[in-house]
Amino acid sequence: MLWVKSFHIVMMVSWFAGLFYLPRIFVNLAMEPNEAAYKRLLFMAEKLYRFVTPIMLLALASGIWLWVEYWLPTPVWLWIKVALVGGLIVYHYVCKRLLKTFQERTNNRGHVWFRWFNEIPVLVLFVVVVLVVVKP
Repeated sequence: MLWVKSFHIVMMVSWFAGLFYLPRIFVNLAMEPNEAAYKRLLFMAEKLYRFVTPIMLLALASGIWLWVEYWLPTPVWLWIKVALVGGLIVYHYVCKRLLKTFQERTNNRGHVWFRWFNEIPVLVLFVVVVLVVVKP
C-alpha cells in the first residue's frame, strides 16, 4: 500500500502544479495584446490542460483505492477532504470552460479576477494537507 500512497502523492502534487499554473497562464492571456504571444500562451494552456487531466484521474483513482483500503468506515475529516477534492474537480472543469473562452476570444474577465481565481487551489491544498496530517 505504500507504493499506492506514494503514487497518489506524486499524482496529487502534479495535479496541483497544473491547477496552480493554468490560471497563471490565464492571467497572462487576459493581459496579452500581442497576437503571437497570445497564441503561444493559448497553446501552452491547451497542452497543460490536456496533460494534467489524466493526472487528475490517476490521483483520484489512487485516492479511491487508498480510501477503500484504509478508511472504511470513513472518519469525518476524510469526508471533508472528499468534499474539497470534489470542489477541485469542479475547479478543474471550470478551468476548461475558461480556456474555451480564451480559444473563442470571448473572455471578458480581467487579469485581477484570474489572480484571485488562481488562489483557490492554494487554500484548498492548505486545508487538505492539515486534514490529512492532523486528522482532527
